Amino acid sequence: MNQPEECDLLWSRHMEFERQIMEKTIASYLAELIALRRDLHRHPELGFTEERTSGVIARNLTGYGVKVHTGWAKTGVVGVLSKGGSSRTIALRADMDALPIRETAQRPHGSANDGIMHACGHDGHMAMLLGAARYLAEKGKFDGSVVFIFQPAEEGGGGGRLMVEEGIVERFGIQSAYGLHNRSGMAAGTFSTRTGSIMAATDNFEITVIGEGTHAALPHTGVDPILTASHLVTALQSIGTRETEALDSIVISITQFNAGTAFNVIPDNAILKGCTRYQKPEAGVRIRESMERISANLCAAFGAGYHFNYMAGYPATVNSPRETRAAVRAASAAAVSSRVDASGPPLMGSEDFSYFLEKVPGCYMFLGNGADSHIHNHDYDFNDEIIPVGVRYWCTLVEQELGSSIPD
Repeated sequence: MNQPEECDLLWSRHMEFERQIMEKTIASYLAELIALRRDLHRHPELGFTEERTSGVIARNLTGYGVKVHTGWAKTGVVGVLSKGGSSRTIALRADMDALPIRETAQRPHGSANDGIMHACGHDGHMAMLLGAARYLAEKGKFDGSVVFIFQPAEEGGGGGRLMVEEGIVERFGIQSAYGLHNRSGMAAGTFSTRTGSIMAATDNFEITVIGEGTHAALPHTGVDPILTASHLVTALQSIGTRETEALDSIVISITQFNAGTAFNVIPDNAILKGCTRYQKPEAGVRIRESMERISANLCAAFGAGYHFNYMAGYPATVNSPRETRAAVRAASAAAVSSRVDASGPPLMGSEDFSYFLEKVPGCYMFLGNGADSHIHNHDYDFNDEIIPVGVRYWCTLVEQELGSSIPD
């Protein structure tokens, strides 16, 4: 065996030894992390009201020896852990808020707040990041700073945007940012990500069809906004099927149709509300223009008026090449390389982590929660078995990024 091969073998053995230490250390307080996760699940809070949640996070970070900054985006918590003298700084982000869903499953740690539950796994995200903060504070080997971001109001509130607007990147000198989210329907403990757009942009819209109310027995004496709006619902779908290239995915979803108050009265107005999803910015411009054109012409054809309100939402979540390679390497070490999909398909869901990635390069990673789970469902629960995998991923990523470099 020549000298380079001996060095490679010794390095491989060293890394395996370090990995085993990490696994054993995390396993030693896994029960505490599970209890913490279930406590957070039992006490869910909606966006920008995460007061108790913030307190739990701040107390734990302080106990680990992490410097804590509170009040970011109202209820957000930021922890900073520095070792060595390097100015290199990376950020790891977990979301905090719950959803306005009534939990139906009977479990000991079920929601104590009626009508609110952690139906998206944010309780698990917080537990995994807290576990990483504990390990890195106690045993982490790195040179630089880690910024642990516990962000409020991901579920439509734009907490990520507010944190960025408040200057979190500049305040802590963040050079790259990483996000992790459990994924329903994906085998537990597996990872998936991709370079480029991984989550879609989303906008909201409201279309008011203005008719002329009349008696239900005499529809010819008025202008029926419900009939007009019904045609509009189907006509808007032609944007995706006839105005968009087949490989350029877009989604237009009508999620509310409100009209009328009586059985025998044709109302004056009908209101359609919904959202659009798309991967490319130019697609968003085209969708808006097409929706207003179709609304104007179709309403005119039925003798109705209209009011069109299109509201910009989250931009697409776009992973940068180098940081995606770094995330894949860390995931491969945390799990098994064959269980990491480095070119997974993009999703049409959206994320306000996108605002961080507009400021600095980074990567958004999915961690499988199990094939039978469904987020945003009243029966959902985070899979505690994947907590150690997520903690190992975060810790490995930090030690690799702040301990060595990955070629561009």
